[in-house]
Amino acid sequence: MFRPCIDLHEGKVKQIVGGTLNDAGARTNFVSEKAEARAALAAYPGGLHLGGGVNAANARSWLDAGASHVIVTSWVFREGQVDWARLDELVKTTGKDKLVLDLSCRWRGEKYFVVTDRWQKFTDLEVNAETFRIFSAYCAEFLIHAVDVEGLCRGIDRELVALLGQFSPIPTTYAGGANSLADLEAVTKLGQGKVDLTIGSALDIFGGSGVKYADCVNFNRRR
Repeated sequence: MFRPCIDLHEGKVKQIVGGTLNDAGARTNFVSEKAEARAALAAYPGGLHLGGGVNAANARSWLDAGASHVIVTSWVFREGQVDWARLDELVKTTGKDKLVLDLSCRWRGEKYFVVTDRWQKFTDLEVNAETFRIFSAYCAEFLIHAVDVEGLCRGIDRELVALLGQFSPIPTTYAGGANSLADLEAVTKLGQGKVDLTIGSALDIFGGSGVKYADCVNFNRRR
C-alpha cells in the first residue's frame, strides 16, 4: 500500500536527500512554504503520524494536537546504543499502540545498521529478525528509511524490502528511492504484502515526474 508522507524541516515542507542531512542543512528536491506541523494535524486530526524531535516530554502534546501516532528514533539511543530506560518511559507516555519506532538504516560491511542524529551516526543495532522481534513489543509499527537511497529517486533497496517482508512481525513502512509505480508493485511483492511504501520526491505533487499521486491512490483502491 502507498502511504503519503509530508517531511517538515525548519517549519517548511521539504523533500530531502536523506544522506545529505547534517548540521549545515540538507540537499533538497522540493521546498514549499506550506504546512506547519500543528496546522497539518488540525486539518486532519487522527490521520497523520508525526515525527522529528519527539521525546517522552512532548510526545503526549503531539498526540493531543491530533497526531494518530508519534515517530521516534534518536531519542531512544545514546552513544550508539539503545537506552532501554528512555524507551520504557516513552511507551508509558504514549502507549504501545500510538508509537512508531523509526529504525532507518544504512549499509555497513555486510549488514544494515540503524542510524540516528540526522542519519549520520551508526548505532550498534543491526536490522534483523531478532531486532524486529524485540522492538515489536514496544510499538505499533516500524518506519524504515533506506538512507543510502533516500531522496535519490533511483529505485528502492530491494534487498532491504525483502528483509522487512520476511522478518517484521508488525506493520512496517519502507521509504527510500521509489521513482515509479513499478516500485510500489515491487514493494508489495517483495514485502509479501506486509510492507507499505512511502513515496516522496518522485511524486508529481512535490514537483517530481516519476509518479502521479492519483495513480498511487488508485493502486490502493484496487487493493
